[in-house]
Amino acid sequence: MKNKPVNEMRLEFNSKSINEGFARYAVSAFVAQLDPTVEELSDLRCAVSEAVTNAIIHGYRDTPGTVYITCKYYEDRTVKIKVTDKGVGIEDIKQAMQPLYTTDPTGERGGMGFAIMQSFTDRLSVRSKPGKGTSVTLTKKLSPKR
Repeated sequence: MKNKPVNEMRLEFNSKSINEGFARYAVSAFVAQLDPTVEELSDLRCAVSEAVTNAIIHGYRDTPGTVYITCKYYEDRTVKIKVTDKGVGIEDIKQAMQPLYTTDPTGERGGMGFAIMQSFTDRLSVRSKPGKGTSVTLTKKLSPKR
């Protein structure tokens, strides 16, 4: 991967659940420029959906906020998607990334968000500071152009 992206976009929207679909489609439309396989596009859409849902549900916890997405792609067909919130942050990232762990007091959330993101990307990076927010970076290298 080269340091300088071939193309990039930035997006920000209110932390409302209804915007999760918008984010998923916006990112997939951007990535579609690379002519990915249906599976690759589906994988990225699912990973973005999980990252955005985490930002809205866990990052902001029913308080208004903004979700930020940066999406870049590089000459070698690597796609990097960064989803950021300025919400409550994560106390223990390692614990939060464990399957079935959730901070949802109702128990309705399954705690599989990070596991799903990892399964659909080549690399998942999570940075967070309590009280400052969280950034999730999803990296996937697309197959060679068909």
